[in-house]
Amino acid sequence: MKTILLTLCLLFFVPVQAFADSPAIYTSWKNNLAVSGYDPVSFFSGKPNQGKAKYSYDYQGAEWRFSTRGNLELFKTNPDAFLPQYGGYCAWAIAKGKLAKGSPKHWTVEDGKLYINFNARIKRRWEKDVSGFIEQADLEWPDILND
Repeated sequence: MKTILLTLCLLFFVPVQAFADSPAIYTSWKNNLAVSGYDPVSFFSGKPNQGKAKYSYDYQGAEWRFSTRGNLELFKTNPDAFLPQYGGYCAWAIAKGKLAKGSPKHWTVEDGKLYINFNARIKRRWEKDVSGFIEQADLEWPDILND
């Protein structure tokens, strides 16, 4: 009887715990697209482009889309060079100890790294102390996903 109760407790407890953690890559509840389907490589050219379904790649539990085959292949050779910091969550929010979605319309490339923010107002706040916010966010990431 104790074994049955223990098994039932484990069956009901483990899934609840698993859902408490946030995914490492931000995606919308509507789909599994990283960076809202934008091509992460294109941000580094200064002109972000929407990716295409025919150039997609599953990585770290999310679907990444690219505007060209060349960008897809470049990403595959070194994904870490193109991943948005903090999984594409709002970088300013991470610095403040919170999780918030990131919008590819409000972005910054700083020291060769891509940072995404929630909206234009938050991006303006971010720009007032980019290096300070990065320092704070680095302290929060990735432990904030388990809060």
